[in-house]
Amino acid sequence: MFKTWIQTNQTHLLASINQVKTLLNNYINHPNEPSPQIEVSLSINKIKETIDVGSSSIETLSLLFGLSPFEKQVIVLCAAQELDPEVRTLLAKAHDNPNITYPTFGLALACLSNVHWSALTPTSPLRRFQLIDINPNNCSITTAPLRIPERILHYLKGINYLDSKLQGMIKPVFDNDQPVKSHLHIVDKILSIWQDNKEKLPIIQLCGVDETGKFVVAQTALAARGFHLWQLSTDAIPQKPQEIASLAQLWTREAALFGAGLLITTEDANIPTQKTAAQFIELLSGPVFLATRERWQTPTNAITLQVNKPLKVEQYQLWQANIQNNDSNLQNTVSALVEQFNFNASTIKAATNEAAMCQNDKNLSAKELLWQSACAVSRPKFLALAQQITPKATLDNLVLPDREKQQLKEIIVHVAQRHKVYEEWGFEAITNRGLGISALFSGSSGTGKTMAAEVIAHELHLELFRIDLAAVVNKYIGETEKNLCKLFDAAEDNGAILFFDEADALFGKRTEIKDSHDRHANIEINYLLQRMENYRGLAILATNMRETLDSAFIRRLKFIINFPFPDEKSRLEIWKHVFPQKTPLSDLNFDQLAKLNIAGGNIRNIALYSAFLAANENTSINMQHIKRATQVEYAKIEKPLTAGNWCHENQS
Repeated sequence: MFKTWIQTNQTHLLASINQVKTLLNNYINHPNEPSPQIEVSLSINKIKETIDVGSSSIETLSLLFGLSPFEKQVIVLCAAQELDPEVRTLLAKAHDNPNITYPTFGLALACLSNVHWSALTPTSPLRRFQLIDINPNNCSITTAPLRIPERILHYLKGINYLDSKLQGMIKPVFDNDQPVKSHLHIVDKILSIWQDNKEKLPIIQLCGVDETGKFVVAQTALAARGFHLWQLSTDAIPQKPQEIASLAQLWTREAALFGAGLLITTEDANIPTQKTAAQFIELLSGPVFLATRERWQTPTNAITLQVNKPLKVEQYQLWQANIQNNDSNLQNTVSALVEQFNFNASTIKAATNEAAMCQNDKNLSAKELLWQSACAVSRPKFLALAQQITPKATLDNLVLPDREKQQLKEIIVHVAQRHKVYEEWGFEAITNRGLGISALFSGSSGTGKTMAAEVIAHELHLELFRIDLAAVVNKYIGETEKNLCKLFDAAEDNGAILFFDEADALFGKRTEIKDSHDRHANIEINYLLQRMENYRGLAILATNMRETLDSAFIRRLKFIINFPFPDEKSRLEIWKHVFPQKTPLSDLNFDQLAKLNIAGGNIRNIALYSAFLAANENTSINMQHIKRATQVEYAKIEKPLTAGNWCHENQS
């Protein structure tokens, strides 16, 4: 079937070339006979369905771009000059100059039929969609050489490929995921919009956090109309108006030749980029989608539709459909996955595929494999802004007063039961505010704040990330807010625990507004307050200086836990548990060590340092090793340790 079309197309093209050759011969033999002049109305808004699947390339090209018979002949004339050596001879004769073997508009107006001057204008299909190349240089427009672009020449021969000017900039989308039911409703809305606006399709702006869902929605809607989806990032759109117009014209041509729609993605698009993208979009014809997180005010003719993550019941169905283990006992696991993670279809597929590849691991159950895989596929989104902490500490390792320990247990309960309370018991239906679970850990350095975060993560089997404030906070206006948006969006998917160490640097008191930077700093804090309140996971703030935190911020936190400096009894417990069971110890006096007035973090540093000293001597850890390690630690905290106060602090 394909070879038959190629042969038919070739026959039709040769017939068109022969027709042009006949017109050339007529002009050469009868140069004074005028050509008939017929004005033709031009329109790019041709309905794709009117093109016969068996049409030749030149006929399809004419229909797609509304070419007049004369414009069609101009294209064939330019193609003939490339494909038929005899045509170059005829062109030289027609110009009465052996050196001019190329067509010109002047010659076309003289020898072709149904001629009209409007075909020469920059707004005509020939020039607007770059179906021909014209390079006047020092020539007039009627005497300048006409060339057919290589892209169009190959198209006429039956070979369709993306113009080299767009390669690497615009790429096809081959995702074949099926839309969930809630997304199918959006597809139906798009098809209805297109049905009601046949002459000029409006821009469809797809908003929301489900990036791959937007691709699936756009692709499904286009497929229903016989179109394919291509993608362009706003970063690739040029800045100069002339270049923007040229790109728009070139893509409009390519979209028509491919039967394609365009999805424009907008990651990190600032206001100038948004304006540039809007200028580009408003020049386009055909189906165009704009994928954004929040709604843009431009382009003004856009229709906005919200694309959210699949509903929880849809996520449950997607997990079940993709899990390759048919064990009915995994139903509870699937429910737990849906409660903890907020994944779209592609992420669920990626998680189940990873679990399937690791299923030969005898040390992990199917439940553990699925849980670890779910964490893994969402983890990369965090790594640019946060450091992962592998939780190892348990409640038994944490030395805290009973009151503070009980508060930690209550945090664990809140996180573990939030799905039941918010969704099953209906609290989410009452309000969207205050559903986040946030905690403040305050206390001096080394009092156990980080370890407490590890304990919570360990008990809940969740990932823990320490936020890199240097990566998040940016001196440029608006960049900190953008980084925080990325962070919380990724955290919503993963359900991870966010640990803001030294939070006073980020959540400090709002300043009096003196300049634009102060105003934007306050906006960033307000944004943080909003995201913290709405975040479904757990966010922990740790600070050594609670007094520097904004009071309005503190009032909105669900839990505030003070980590006291350990007293002698607490320090004794820390010393007794700081060494692993395998560590060789020799006559350590823990009662005497507990008299050292230092925090748990310092104790752990001393224990580790003394272990290296003993290992180097190939002996057990003794009090001399502890003393040397203590001297090093005291020097770090700028607290002198002399022989006298070592004895004083460790006297019986």
